[in-house]
Amino acid sequence: MDLQTTIYIFVGLSFALYIGIAIWARAGSTSEFYAAGGSVHPITNGMATAADWMSAASFISMAGLISNMGYGGALFLMGWTGGYVLLAMLLAPYLRKFGKFTVPQFIGDRFYSKTASTIAVVCLLIASLTYIIGQMTGVGVAFSRFLGVTAETGIYVGMAIVFAYAVFGGMKGITYTQVAQYIVLILAFTVPAIFISLALTGNVLPQLGLGGDYRGTDMTLLAKLDSVVTDLGFGKYTTSLPGSRLNMFMYTLSLMIGTAGLPHVIMRFFTVPSVKDARLSAGWALVFIAILYTTAPAVGAMAKLNLHATVNTAVKAGGDLFAPEASIQAATQPDWMNRWEKTGLLKWEDKNGDGRIQYYNDKTKDKAVLDKAAAAGWKGNELSVNPDIIVLANPEIALLPNWVIGLVAAGGLAAALSTAAGLLMAISSAVSHDLVKGIFKPDISEQGELRAGKISMAVAVVVAGYLGLNPPGFAAGTVALAFGIAASSLFPAIMMGIFSKKMNKEGAIAGMIAGLAFTLFYVFAHKGIFFIKGTEYLGVIGGANSFFGITPEAIGAVGAMVNFVVAFLVDKVTAEPPAHIQAMVEAVRIPRGSKAVSGSH
Repeated sequence: MDLQTTIYIFVGLSFALYIGIAIWARAGSTSEFYAAGGSVHPITNGMATAADWMSAASFISMAGLISNMGYGGALFLMGWTGGYVLLAMLLAPYLRKFGKFTVPQFIGDRFYSKTASTIAVVCLLIASLTYIIGQMTGVGVAFSRFLGVTAETGIYVGMAIVFAYAVFGGMKGITYTQVAQYIVLILAFTVPAIFISLALTGNVLPQLGLGGDYRGTDMTLLAKLDSVVTDLGFGKYTTSLPGSRLNMFMYTLSLMIGTAGLPHVIMRFFTVPSVKDARLSAGWALVFIAILYTTAPAVGAMAKLNLHATVNTAVKAGGDLFAPEASIQAATQPDWMNRWEKTGLLKWEDKNGDGRIQYYNDKTKDKAVLDKAAAAGWKGNELSVNPDIIVLANPEIALLPNWVIGLVAAGGLAAALSTAAGLLMAISSAVSHDLVKGIFKPDISEQGELRAGKISMAVAVVVAGYLGLNPPGFAAGTVALAFGIAASSLFPAIMMGIFSKKMNKEGAIAGMIAGLAFTLFYVFAHKGIFFIKGTEYLGVIGGANSFFGITPEAIGAVGAMVNFVVAFLVDKVTAEPPAHIQAMVEAVRIPRGSKAVSGSH
């Protein structure tokens, strides 16, 4: 059976499973639509949370970025894992105790202000929409490979499927579908990693293989990789950093606290019967997430070594990397390169007209590398590989069996769809539940509220799809921007709402506005106003990364500090919260039982 037929069968079977589950578990009420009726088992919810968490950014893009960035890419692992622990331990049980469906509801009631709730909705919408742009980029990559079309066409197809899938089932359908998606995506991520680890190191566990010896040599795999990439002018794989150490720290911190403020994961803790179950499901989710996150560094390093070994035969055979016969001839390049060239995400340009593919860093400042390249007749790097394709292309690069490639395609689509659907739910509930029902039309019928939610989903998927055609970065990089926006706006308000009974509405409102405004100003200066190309204003802020060398993806941590400082300053010069609000905050901090606190405004 040929490869494309195998992929169609695997993806078709997985989709049939998701659709069957969505029909079986379709929502019949607003409670089931927004919180699955609050009746999901903790292990089931943990698995669904893991699928919600491990988006296209985690599954498709993260290992690719680690592969591209080397050691510095580990910040995604540290930030997202640390953020999850922060969310599970510090926030989720308390929010669950509060008994509200959404973050804006919590902020509105805790800070006894519809204005605070409205601002929280705006923050949530901007963060979620940015997040979906990153997901749609991943959806485009996955569908382009699956259908053999361009990434743009892949995004259009993905937009239609994500919308239909989220609207149909609501949170109840999404929850049970995500359980199936988790199983598919975790198999799709780990099975090829096991095959590749066995082939490169002889170790069945990729996590151990990463530290093992490269087969047929007395060097470790990482030492071999370091040797190859430095010889070709790239930074040393095991020590490279994204900019300065300060930037790496702020980047990690931004991902961590942004994670804790993201609404679509917080909503998952309302789907279980009690606070105890919320804690249990958080623990189970961490176990399920760890399987992928501990495998990703091995996938990234092994994919990088395999890619170099594919285009330069001296990597595996030994000898001079710059020898003319070491670079493979384009006419004999593997089929997987031809297939990815069709998507536009892998490009080759024969700059010196020798018919061979030279892959090296022509921007390096290492004179020895540039001299060797010049002596060999190389006239610049000829191969461009989008990091977002690394995971999907990994089994093809390693020449694994067709069924493994089909499984990975199904896993990539599962990852892309699961989080996009969860984010659409967050946007839908923010608009229909918090804005329309909570502020503009409190007497709206249940049917009217559901209709408003589905319309807002449609608008969100169209806007995200349009911006996904020209994303502000790779999938994981775009998602990092969303985390920064959540970190600077929602996270401080949630933290102060739970742990500071003296924080009043004026302080929270001023903090959210200041944190969001600061972060968006810096991000838009680099990426364009609302990520529209050509509207950047770097000259106004003094050039790229002008704030102590901090990149826009890392600025959310600074925005959060601005939020905290402004909130406490305003709080000091305005009136204390009412006594019943302070009593309610103390009650929230005793996260036991399933009963929600009373006394909210």
